[in-house]
Amino acid sequence: MIYGIGTDICDVRRIARTLDRKSQRFAEKVLGPHEIEVFRARFAKVEARGISYLATRFSAKEAFSKAIGMGMRMPMTWRACEVVKAASGKPEIRLHGELATWFAARGLRAHVSITDETDYAAAFVVVERAEG
Repeated sequence: MIYGIGTDICDVRRIARTLDRKSQRFAEKVLGPHEIEVFRARFAKVEARGISYLATRFSAKEAFSKAIGMGMRMPMTWRACEVVKAASGKPEIRLHGELATWFAARGLRAHVSITDETDYAAAFVVVERAEG
């Protein structure tokens, strides 16, 4: 059964401007432990790839927060929700701390799709509850 659906579109140029203004502190606020490592590696190699990565994660977290009906309030935090790649390359949601506990207690499962182009990143999240 569908618990919630969320979608978000993000202007990559806005993320780039915010990153310029706030330096990597912005990335550290938004990205979880695994994501920040990937971001730094991509940003060091090709800045535009790092910025696109940050924008897709920002968008996915916004979409996830909408799908769970919570917005950005506890236990939902930027760093408690990560978007990681499965071995197949498929993006998956990984949760930490209180958010992981809250999510599991409700028997929820998330599905995420992310995409980006030069100027935009978008994400779509479906959260379902196990029936039973």
